[in-house]
Amino acid sequence: MATRAEIDMRTRLQNWLPKLVLSPSLGMIFVFVYGFILFTVYVSFTDSRILPFVDKNGQTTYELIGFTNYEKLFKLSHWDIAVWNMAVFAGLYIIICTLIGLLLAILLDQKIRGEGLIRPIFLYPMALSFIVTGTAWKWMLDPGIGFENIMQSWGWVSFSFDWIKNRDFALYTVVLAAVWQSSGFTMAMFLAGLRGIDTEILKAAQMDGASNWNLYRRIIIPQLRPAFLSAFVILAHLAIKTFDLVIAMTGGGPGRATELPATFMYSYTFSRNQMGIGAASAVIMLMTIAAIMIPYLYSELKERKQ
Repeated sequence: MATRAEIDMRTRLQNWLPKLVLSPSLGMIFVFVYGFILFTVYVSFTDSRILPFVDKNGQTTYELIGFTNYEKLFKLSHWDIAVWNMAVFAGLYIIICTLIGLLLAILLDQKIRGEGLIRPIFLYPMALSFIVTGTAWKWMLDPGIGFENIMQSWGWVSFSFDWIKNRDFALYTVVLAAVWQSSGFTMAMFLAGLRGIDTEILKAAQMDGASNWNLYRRIIIPQLRPAFLSAFVILAHLAIKTFDLVIAMTGGGPGRATELPATFMYSYTFSRNQMGIGAASAVIMLMTIAAIMIPYLYSELKERKQ
């Protein structure tokens, strides 16, 4: 029969074993995620042009220059273009994904036949990486091998669809590909919210003569507020850090028509060898994401406490 000391030792081992197993992973996260975040913040305040901290004269330096890189960043017209493109891209991406996801969720919530088959079809694009999505859409939209070439080979010679090569429309092709990939995921969030609504409330409203329009407008949609908030946070986060989709589809072109902050950061850091400015743009992106995530996490924690 085990003694009290042996029982205490087993209890301690059981309590410490998960921590010991997870400690290497947590250590790597702190080093390679939070450590490099702090490193990037530090680089943004230095005059470094490329690793390892080389200045204009080729001398190794760790000299701090304050907010000079941030001042230079906000004076660059390229950064203004990237920010404006991000505003257009993020706005269209979030709004269209939310609307399509909500409509698809409402459709599937009607208990239609084949729901078990349809739902995975809508969710499938989210399983693909953005680089795969971008490459596939680039092939489909390329005038030489995509829709335009197919339609012309079928006899519609006057058909033209060169948006991906057109400066005025190239950004919208990126929106199109991003919406295709993320709408199914948004649908899943809204569908989970719809399935969580108390049916007794809906039956009572129907008995009182509420139409379907008023049912959704006054009861169902307001109760989907958490789903709307979650969708906004996730989509905004994906929009701000969009990089591989743009690189695969347009490479930031034509010209700078599809330049986004993430592609700007990569270009200035690795192509132009201006580490300080590239790090400053990365910090601005991090602050933007934090400005979205922190209020969301605070509201979630507050609701749980209540």
